Amino acid sequence: MSSIEIGQDGPVRLLILDRPEVRNALSTDLRSDLAAALAEANADDRIRAIVLTGKGAAFCAGLDLRELEGTVGRSRTENHDDSTALAELFLAFIESPKPIVAAVNGPAVAGGAGLVTACDVAFAARSARFGYTEARIGFVAALVSVMLVRQVGEKHARELLLGAGLVSAERAASMGLVKEGVADDRVLVRALDFAMLVSRNAPGSLAATKRLLRDVSSLDLRRGFHAATEVNVDSRSGPELAEGVRAFLEKREPAWRAPS
Repeated sequence: MSSIEIGQDGPVRLLILDRPEVRNALSTDLRSDLAAALAEANADDRIRAIVLTGKGAAFCAGLDLRELEGTVGRSRTENHDDSTALAELFLAFIESPKPIVAAVNGPAVAGGAGLVTACDVAFAARSARFGYTEARIGFVAALVSVMLVRQVGEKHARELLLGAGLVSAERAASMGLVKEGVADDRVLVRALDFAMLVSRNAPGSLAATKRLLRDVSSLDLRRGFHAATEVNVDSRSGPELAEGVRAFLEKREPAWRAPS
């Protein structure tokens, strides 16, 4: 039985972490199920955007601590394999050609906060709390730190990782970790509305934008402009621009096709 519940709202795929009895902790099985569900959504041309949320009172409590306790007795190779699998899950979110929106319905802690960081945009319930709390238990938020520094900057990342405390949705929004805090009973609706808005845009343009944003953050200014120029040139001669301009002039909605 999958630990991911799947829903659908038109062109938006809804992925729900479904282990509410353990606050949606990231067991090995849940991580595997989530990676498979994401791959399935990416392969479906009818899906234009993805929303991730949690079932119950929490978004995600991070790695399953019972499983984490068992890693103490594993070999370095076994732990390396498990860490690599988690890194690949985060990368799958970042490298997904389709926009991913988090609806943070409750606490997002440790690896759960990492999932939020890996999404493109996040909305948080006002009661939600965020914490990169690994240092409290002698662990290191190593994988998450790579994403967090890029998203909120080094000073905020130091505060979150070294302090290892919980911050409010309002504070998370001020750092840029989430777009905004909304009423608890509206967070999923707000995320779905935004995902629906995004889904109206050209899928090839969205995929290219995600790739560019991923790549330019590690480039200096000149190389960044060089990479952006190549993307700009490619889009000028692509079928999406031709259809988009034609649809605008004809005052109709564009008929986007799946990227080839």
